[in-house]
Amino acid sequence: MKKIKYLAFFTTIYLTLILHIPLFAQTGLDTVGGPVSLKQCVEFALRNQPIVRQASIDEQINEKDIRIGLSGWLPQLTSSGLYNYYFKGSPQAGASGANIPAGTGVRNLSTVGLQASQALYNNDVMLASKTAKYSRQYYKQNTLSSQISVVSDVSKAFFDVLLSQKQLDITNEDIARLQRSLKDARSRYDAGVSDKTDYKQATISLNNSLATRKQTEEAIKSKTAYLKQVMGVDGTKQLSLAFDSSRYEQAAFIDTNQKLDVNNRIEYRLLQTTKSLQNINVNYYKYGFLPSISAVGSYNLAYFSHDFSDLYNRSFPTGYAGITLNLPIFQGTKRLQNLSKAKLQVERADLDILNAQNAINTEYVQALAGYKSNYASYQLIRQNVDLAKDVYKIVSLQYREGVKTYLDVIVAQSDLRTAELSYYNALFQLLSSKIDLQRSLGTLAVE
Repeated sequence: MKKIKYLAFFTTIYLTLILHIPLFAQTGLDTVGGPVSLKQCVEFALRNQPIVRQASIDEQINEKDIRIGLSGWLPQLTSSGLYNYYFKGSPQAGASGANIPAGTGVRNLSTVGLQASQALYNNDVMLASKTAKYSRQYYKQNTLSSQISVVSDVSKAFFDVLLSQKQLDITNEDIARLQRSLKDARSRYDAGVSDKTDYKQATISLNNSLATRKQTEEAIKSKTAYLKQVMGVDGTKQLSLAFDSSRYEQAAFIDTNQKLDVNNRIEYRLLQTTKSLQNINVNYYKYGFLPSISAVGSYNLAYFSHDFSDLYNRSFPTGYAGITLNLPIFQGTKRLQNLSKAKLQVERADLDILNAQNAINTEYVQALAGYKSNYASYQLIRQNVDLAKDVYKIVSLQYREGVKTYLDVIVAQSDLRTAELSYYNALFQLLSSKIDLQRSLGTLAVE
């Protein structure tokens, strides 16, 4: 009965695990669906973008390397064993750590031993201890740098897709207006009020807009594919974006009076961390003449006998403890050459830092100039949309009353479409230039 109970119990557990495996697997999935905002796109990218995940794995690999290096401070314990059969001659006294009587005709010898060592001072292990802090810092900064790049790339790609989508919306509205104009022009021609030039011009304009719509639709597919790539979304998945023009208009503004501080730039901090690691490398070679000191110990059991069957009947133990010292005397100037090389690497790192300062300053000036230029354009172009709408309504009404020619309608319609396209282009250019300015200042948030 007990066996049956145990069998039923384990069967129940097994079936429960099997039935819940799909549920467990589903909880680990990270998907994106429905209209998504910029924030949702960025959050998804920070979790799934391969570059960010690789940077995180690099952190873990570095942590393992640190532990490997620091393991040299821990006691090292090894064991050994051997068996020898002497078909000619016999082992000498003390060869195995035990005194073997001469002339005994020993043919079989076996030893089993345990050796231990503890590093008291070792330049290599000291290097691992000193670099642990800075190597962790370097890889954390590298991860942050990858995240900043992803936030910038996803934001710009997001705005690029939205711009094309708004261009498509404007083109569709333009096509609807052209279709109405074509219908009106055809009706006026059939009524004998105007000649056929009007409706032919309307047809030409409509065909041009239809061609533009097709180009924009294909551009959206291409830009969406790139957005999926920088987000880490499967290319076969559908992705739709949420758009809130009023919110993006408010988010487009930034304080242009902020002062540049190169220490806020992750690239600059990475170079400083690299220099710190190289300074430690200089000290490593500088003190490379110091000896390595270790405490050692060993315990061995020796077995010997003429007959193999009697080999392990009696053991002869030996043991010792002591200190070993390894002092490098002459290495063919290898240490000095390495020291000179390490100093040159530090000098080169200083120049990298100086060059980075200049490059960051230039990037900031260019980003600030771009933002101010785009902001001025946005402020002016935003007023043109309302003006172009009013002009089109008036001209269209005057055309129906016979006051204006159809050419005036085409011009007004073209001005309206240009104004609307220019407005959204200016808005998204302003948003993109804000991203560049934040990145140049080192204030682009990783959320």
